[in-house]
Amino acid sequence: MENLAGLVVFARVVEAQSFSEAARRLGMSPSMVSKQVARLERSLGTRLLNRTTRKLSVTEVGATVYEHCARIAREAEEVDLAVAQLQSEPRGRLKLSAPANFGMLHLSAVVAEFLQQYPDMSIDLMLNDRVAVDLVEDGLDAALVIATGPSENVVARPLAPIRWVLCGAPDYLRRHGTPATVAEIADHNCLVYPNLQHVGAWRFRGPEGEQNADVHSNFRVNSSLAIRGAALAGLGLAVLPTFLVGPDLKTGALKIVLPDHQPFRESALQAIYLPGRPVPAKLRAFLDVCAARFGPNPHWDEGIPELRHGVGAHHG
Repeated sequence: MENLAGLVVFARVVEAQSFSEAARRLGMSPSMVSKQVARLERSLGTRLLNRTTRKLSVTEVGATVYEHCARIAREAEEVDLAVAQLQSEPRGRLKLSAPANFGMLHLSAVVAEFLQQYPDMSIDLMLNDRVAVDLVEDGLDAALVIATGPSENVVARPLAPIRWVLCGAPDYLRRHGTPATVAEIADHNCLVYPNLQHVGAWRFRGPEGEQNADVHSNFRVNSSLAIRGAALAGLGLAVLPTFLVGPDLKTGALKIVLPDHQPFRESALQAIYLPGRPVPAKLRAFLDVCAARFGPNPHWDEGIPELRHGVGAHHG
């Protein structure tokens, strides 16, 4: 179709029910609008509008053509919006949510870098550990989530792998020994986050395939930070993410146990947001900063030798 401009003009005429009003909305002269519609009719070889001195009406063919023209006009507007957003400087407010522990440990530096780079921006950040996030109800531009798979009804942008390890304090391992197999975990005290246990935190993938550990625990708590503290104190073995215990593994305060067996399912830090519209420049800019700072080999995993050949090596 050569007359794409005519299709958009025709859609606006139908919506305005007036050549002059359509011209005003389009920033064109009424005569130019009339010529565009007449050219479209000649191109299609049929009349699209019935014209009288007082009224415009759409012919049967015109009604069908309008359905397509309206869609083309909407898509043209979205192209204009997308280009404008790409060319515009991020400004305004972003409302985001993120997991509490991850946010406290790793997002402050990202937010600071972003706000220094874009001084016309402000950020409202909600930290919580809710599993379900409702972007509409909470009025969020996006949410950072730790997910083991794709999310439904949203767009998901991966930002970093989340690797999990079985670990324990050297003092605990000296007193109780280091398990050499998944089956031997049954002989140890395990520090359990109940919700994560229910979704497979103590299921291991290794050379023998997948195996469930037989878990016995004298401490169950719905806080990864509390479990980390108990593990550092030598209370037992724990399954924890490296974004939380990376520094402990690097200093030797905690040791990875069964490095060839990965606990939990593969998961990733994702940004989720609603589909259907171009991503606002302010959100795209923030996620670009997150992706640059975290990436496929995040800084909290650097310097942990077991991750190169053992747990989580296939993520990077």
